[in-house]
Amino acid sequence: MPNRLILGGAAAIFAAAALLFGGVFRSSTPAAATDVLPQAVAAELAKGFAAGDTQAEILGLQDELKLDRHNVKALDTLGLAYLQRVRETGDPAYYPKAQGILDEALRQSPRDLVATAGLGQLALSRHQFRKALAIGIEANRISPTTAGVYGVIGDAEIELGRYPQAINSFDHMAALKPDVASYSRVSYARELIGHIRAAERAMQLAASAAVGAQEASSWTHVQLGLLYLGHAQPRRALAQMNDALALDPTYYVALDGMAQVQASLGHLHVAVDFERNAVDRVPLPAQVAFLGDLYGAVANHTAAKHEYALIDVIEKLLAANGVRNDLDIALFDADHHIAPAHLLTLARKGHLERPSIYGDDVLAWALARSGRCNEALQWSNRALRLGTRDALKDFHHGWIEACLGNRGAAAVWYRRALALNPSFSILWAPVARKGAQA
Repeated sequence: MPNRLILGGAAAIFAAAALLFGGVFRSSTPAAATDVLPQAVAAELAKGFAAGDTQAEILGLQDELKLDRHNVKALDTLGLAYLQRVRETGDPAYYPKAQGILDEALRQSPRDLVATAGLGQLALSRHQFRKALAIGIEANRISPTTAGVYGVIGDAEIELGRYPQAINSFDHMAALKPDVASYSRVSYARELIGHIRAAERAMQLAASAAVGAQEASSWTHVQLGLLYLGHAQPRRALAQMNDALALDPTYYVALDGMAQVQASLGHLHVAVDFERNAVDRVPLPAQVAFLGDLYGAVANHTAAKHEYALIDVIEKLLAANGVRNDLDIALFDADHHIAPAHLLTLARKGHLERPSIYGDDVLAWALARSGRCNEALQWSNRALRLGTRDALKDFHHGWIEACLGNRGAAAVWYRRALALNPSFSILWAPVARKGAQA
């Protein structure tokens, strides 16, 4: 199954504006926390976003700024609305627009918390993690009691491999403001260190906190479903995806989640239909790749090639708009034997930008697929150092052991991957099943 990532924002676990600002559209917030958004800005955003017409909100804000280019509130709101449009459409061309508008807000108001934190979110979305961390720290200097700022900091720390610091950031965020944003991050941190039941409990709290907010609620059901799916509970996952789609049958995140569950249950043609719907709405690279793999699994190889070709177009568009996606490209290329001469260069570059356990795992896989399995084993060990229970990482480790001739050890790792999730990958679960018999 594809990684739990969103366009240009692996570190940002949820929708740009809502998660960044700690659930500013919810009225019941702890008095101890200072919201990053002034009430007027939050109301303006909520008006447009709740109506489902962010583009109309953008046009209205642009008209306001034609009359007064010094309207910092309108600049802040417009910058965040552009980030919202990326999430709604998958079009990274809104990133430079957000950058320009938020930079202008800071020129006019150098200690503008909304613009500063918004630029931090933008840097996360572009996979510029060191930049995001620096901006998050600056935002924290402006307002150390704003919960959402700790989300920016912690997200960057996660992707830079600074796990103790990230956990502290998320704990601080949750203490200031226990809501969807903080609970979901705590859940993710617990999942990383292998505390799956605790991760489920935190995501259940996030789901409870999201009740009444349609998209946030649907998103939490999907994330809880993916947790269940990744740990041999496909029926519980199916129930969560049904709940997510009941809230919004057109939500691309829920459609993708349902496709993953249907594939795990062996309903490949049903999975194709759900993933096709998801990609038609927002064409994210990971989802397009998954759709291609699904087409391959049902022997529609022409359609699979079309989807794989589309990924290259999307990645070029992302790069043109400032998104660093080297690790994700390297993972796809390693899986599909694309550009092997450049694979290691790409993986090493991505790892420098993102020295996390994800980066370790992708580098290990790229090395293994390039025949450098001794070196790959070292990086695979690093990828597993937190005790993360991830079937794909376990499979990679098993494949590397097999490459080194250690077929008994490989079989142990394959069985471990399959115990976590028997259908963890359209491409590689069959390989694991065969190798587990050794």
